[in-house]
Amino acid sequence: MSKLTIVPTSLDEPRLTQETGVEGRVAAVIEPVLKPSGYRLVRVRLSRLSGLTLQIMAERADGIMTIEDCELVSRTISPVLDAEDLIDRQYHLEVSSPGIDRPLVRKSDFANWQGYIVKAETSVMIGSRKKFHGHITNVDSEGFGIETNEIAYGEILVVRIPFINLTKARLVLTDKLIRDALHCGCSPNRRLLEMTRTMTNLSLK
Repeated sequence: MSKLTIVPTSLDEPRLTQETGVEGRVAAVIEPVLKPSGYRLVRVRLSRLSGLTLQIMAERADGIMTIEDCELVSRTISPVLDAEDLIDRQYHLEVSSPGIDRPLVRKSDFANWQGYIVKAETSVMIGSRKKFHGHITNVDSEGFGIETNEIAYGEILVVRIPFINLTKARLVLTDKLIRDALHCGCSPNRRLLEMTRTMTNLSLK
């Protein structure tokens, strides 16, 4: 059985893509607040389903995020969001872990999850397409490969994705991913608890 090992990386490692608009302003405000507490931002998203929800996805440098971590992040960023008043209507604050089928937002994410299946999108055409699906391979400081399910001249096709052209990437939930994540240094029940998505939900405004 393969053993998944998440290598802790610096809290200062930048994300590969940045939000824009209100989401970007929220990210700019909370990122400096998270780091002193030992956390880093994964993603900010404003959702209008069931009212307005501000979704903050965060993690520790080791990639783990417990319920207690989510509660601490919520308490840390709530006063800052109130003071900055970036959203002009009532909303729910939702703090969560990245989950098992997590977004990949830093170079180290691709190194840690090399060999697993990813869905990725790029800002430019690469081999006549912008959307890709396959196993992560050949990760280096400039980019990574995606081993697709397509066959070219009897060989598996590997597409090279430069990080500079990446707009979105997310792990695909598979039995292997779930199994390996559950055996990643934690007991199965604890790991499931730590990777459950929605952790804390507060009404603000």
